[in-house]
Amino acid sequence: MPWDPIRLNSGYYIPGIAFGTWTLGNGQASIDQVEQALETGFNHIDTAQSYRNEFETGTALHESGLSRSDVFVTTKFSGTNGLDIATSIQNSLSNLGVDYVDLYLIHHPRLAIPDIPTAWAQMEKVHEAGLAKSIGVSNFDAKDLAVLLASAKVKPAVNQILLHPYVYHRQRPILEYAAANGIVIEAYSTLIPITKMPGGPLDQPLNEIATKLGATTDQVLFAWVKAKGAVVVTTSSKKSRLEGYLAAGDIVLSAEDIAAIDAAGELGEKRMFTEQKWIGAALLGVGVLAGLCRYLDVL
Repeated sequence: MPWDPIRLNSGYYIPGIAFGTWTLGNGQASIDQVEQALETGFNHIDTAQSYRNEFETGTALHESGLSRSDVFVTTKFSGTNGLDIATSIQNSLSNLGVDYVDLYLIHHPRLAIPDIPTAWAQMEKVHEAGLAKSIGVSNFDAKDLAVLLASAKVKPAVNQILLHPYVYHRQRPILEYAAANGIVIEAYSTLIPITKMPGGPLDQPLNEIATKLGATTDQVLFAWVKAKGAVVVTTSSKKSRLEGYLAAGDIVLSAEDIAAIDAAGELGEKRMFTEQKWIGAALLGVGVLAGLCRYLDVL
């Protein structure tokens, strides 16, 4: 299952697919799902302060019997409880039961308080202290990255962003800027086109490619992310699906397959933008009409 590791600009390697804990909640069920992911073969666990399951993730890591070096651990500074970066990383390490994380991210640019350069300087101190082997960001656009790089001593190793074919055209400048600056992209919510937005332009090419390759449509989407050079961050409570996600590492899409997915994604993105404009106009119209009726004492 060749989800080949990707070399980061820090010199370390990141596994090509991660099990994310965003939707797991906390408690024993969360522990069980992380343990299941590790047993299935995932060796990269992605969590965050704001997910409130770092402790459960750490418990699962400890109970797995795996050595620390066997698992790549990512967590994120989410500004939880108003704590600063220096305090937050210590709390995260304590919750996870580890001495360091492999990757530590600023969860969103709005959490870079008081500003991006100052917050990044604090992240660099975390890196310098050996508390995180690599540091990076999440949900940063190209302008945010440019602001960061203007004063950075250490480049962010990754930028974790929303990435699926229906947002690819919009997100492409981020991918291009990251590639030009040696920053690896991590992709979350890649399965949205089939889990939340079925019936769109992507259905036909995904089904045709899946049939041709003897794969599932979710595997095709993950292979598309891999073809874009990005790391997949995903999750499932079902072992069979996790096994399928790992097996997707074997799938190689042709240039024609990728182009068909890109084209359908852009078409879907244009349709969504048009629908959003019509909905916005309709809501505005309703608001204006209601205000006029109140003015005329009709309602």
